[in-house]
Amino acid sequence: MPSKTEVTIEEKLRALYDLQLIDSRIDEIRNVRGELPLEVQDLEDEVQGLKTRIDKLKTDVETVNYEITAKKNMIEEAKALIKKYSEQQKNVRNSREFNSLAKEVEYQELEIQLAEKHIKEFKAQIEQKKELITATKEQLSERETHLKHKKGELDAILSETEKEEKALVKKSEEYEKIIEDRLLNAYKRIRNRVKNGLAVVPIERGASGGSFFTIPPQVQVEIATRKKIISDEHSGRILVDPALADEEQDKMQEIFDNLK
Repeated sequence: MPSKTEVTIEEKLRALYDLQLIDSRIDEIRNVRGELPLEVQDLEDEVQGLKTRIDKLKTDVETVNYEITAKKNMIEEAKALIKKYSEQQKNVRNSREFNSLAKEVEYQELEIQLAEKHIKEFKAQIEQKKELITATKEQLSERETHLKHKKGELDAILSETEKEEKALVKKSEEYEKIIEDRLLNAYKRIRNRVKNGLAVVPIERGASGGSFFTIPPQVQVEIATRKKIISDEHSGRILVDPALADEEQDKMQEIFDNLK
């Protein structure tokens, strides 16, 4: 490959078109992957979210079970107090003491009723949470299966194209180094702006590649001389003649075949 210095206009055009062919091939590979990497990432996030939800629900169940145990202990303590107060009532000296103990017994009985009510509510909560755990586990299983399928698709594509893509990216960087900064910046600016990332295109049927705007015959002749870098006045794309394009396509296709 020529260096940046002392290169002809034709060599600059060839280098630019070669870079375009390389970058277009990288685009093709990435388009094959499409939205798969994002889909896989979204599914991984969703799976992790479902696992976190299940863990939280399990923790909630443990917390409620702890509350049930606490209420049951409280009931046992209340029963012990009732027994104690009932025994004390047998040995009271007056009605005031008897009534005071009776109120204590009544209070403990109410505490038992309230605790039993809470236990019932807690058990209902546990059943509800267990149902949610079961439903979430089913959803998790379905999402994990879908994720496995999508990862399989992505891995298959990557195994076919990853080596080629890395080699192409390296090749693109090599070509960028031999193109003068002004032209390279123009190429990148056009590439980011136009459809399909095509910044350098050949003339096809008298028009700029991918365009319906006819290029005047005298401009076509001038492009074919390869003495000037000429852009399409409508799209801004850099234009090359068909013969040069064919030569570079054949050359680059051989390089691409060797990269696979």
